[in-house]
Amino acid sequence: MQDFVAVTGMVIKTIPVGEYDRSVTILTKERGKISAFAKGARRQGSRLAAPANPFSFGTFRLYAGKNSYRIVEADISNYFESLRTDFGGAYYGIYFLEVADYYARENNDEKEMLRLLYQSLRALQSERLSNLLVRYIFEIKAMAVNGEFPGIPVNGTFTESARYAVSFVLSSAVEKLYTFTVTRPVLAELGVIAERGRRQVMDRDFKSLEVLDKLQVENQE
Repeated sequence: MQDFVAVTGMVIKTIPVGEYDRSVTILTKERGKISAFAKGARRQGSRLAAPANPFSFGTFRLYAGKNSYRIVEADISNYFESLRTDFGGAYYGIYFLEVADYYARENNDEKEMLRLLYQSLRALQSERLSNLLVRYIFEIKAMAVNGEFPGIPVNGTFTESARYAVSFVLSSAVEKLYTFTVTRPVLAELGVIAERGRRQVMDRDFKSLEVLDKLQVENQE
């Protein structure tokens, strides 16, 4: 008798396997980060073609094998389609997926990281918020969720507005994070705080971040 499990989560990474298949990494509410095999997902017309793409959020029904999972079917509630057609937004989203992949662990309680990821991708779709603000909030909160935010740098002069914004991010529920905007000077301060923290605690170079930083420089020229 086959052993099936159902999980709610988001595809945060996908790798082509062979000619027609994919290996996907799913950040789940129930089992943390898991890897699963999507057989035939690269075949034209496959019912797993869309669910096996990054950003796909929903319920996945898996066959739990001895050493791995295999996706049997998926009910996707949000594909975050607008990020797929927005070049800049897509790279911010991919960066968020990379950070989630960096922090998440198998069989760990990753509910908060999953909520943060979902709400942050939604915030990227908002015309009211700048992508840079969403990025800095996400970075600070991601470090805090994992108990690694080093605090506001002591060797720097930051305004009360920037300090208040950081305090709000640290103390607020994920669902309340993206309810404020800041001035450009405060945004720049948040960028310094987030970058210093990231460089201090994250020992990885993110490919998507290199693209984002390059795009930011080009936009300033």
